[in-house]
Amino acid sequence: MINDIERRLDEYLVWLRDKTAVKQIDDHWVEITTPFLDRHNDYLQIYARRENGSYLLTDDGYIIDDLEQSGCNLDTPKRQAILRITLANLGVQVREGRLEVQASPQEFGKRKHDLVQAMLAVNDMFSLASPTVESLFYEDVQNWLDLHDIRYTPQIRLTGQTGYNHRFDFIIPKSRNYPERIVQTINKPGRDTSESLAFAWYDTRDARPANSSAYAILNDQEHGVAYGVTSALESYGIKPILWSERESATSELAA
Repeated sequence: MINDIERRLDEYLVWLRDKTAVKQIDDHWVEITTPFLDRHNDYLQIYARRENGSYLLTDDGYIIDDLEQSGCNLDTPKRQAILRITLANLGVQVREGRLEVQASPQEFGKRKHDLVQAMLAVNDMFSLASPTVESLFYEDVQNWLDLHDIRYTPQIRLTGQTGYNHRFDFIIPKSRNYPERIVQTINKPGRDTSESLAFAWYDTRDARPANSSAYAILNDQEHGVAYGVTSALESYGIKPILWSERESATSELAA
């Protein structure tokens, strides 16, 4: 089993390298196109430049501007709090609407990873928001956990074997009958979000207590979830839970 998982991780890293493109756009900035997709199915792009012996990495304001242009204003206290916690957990700053990180040459890969994770997280958290939607999927899941008295710690950051930091939405502590459980919400289940979660879990699980397990709560309210998404998560030892079938997992998470 472990050899199979290691092969899958190697395949993920090869895919990540092969699908990343770099382009010089002027004397100072380099454009990096990643293989990760936003909610429009466009590839996420970040920009890098040298700055005082280190690097500045930024999304150039794309994520927040796109959300606001789509009618998702970030001016409520709840959304500001979620945004602030999410970015703080990954060490990402907001400056004039731009998501930014500073990276030393030695930490370039790690900090690039942090920025991409922040872009995906913010994009995913708020992509449900519109004038006709009252709450975020993350809030829906949190309210459901509260309704069933499921104990949890929200918005945690764990460091993996690679040294990368990974953000998870909830951690449910060990009980008499169940080990520690890590729960991640995925608002738009697809290859990029499932692969990202699979890598994060594989990278961090050996640093967690024995028998810790991972769950992915998948939003299937507007669109069905492809079988390939659930089977891919299962192959990495992550249990998928469809939002429409969430009650079937209540006892397991509440125990």
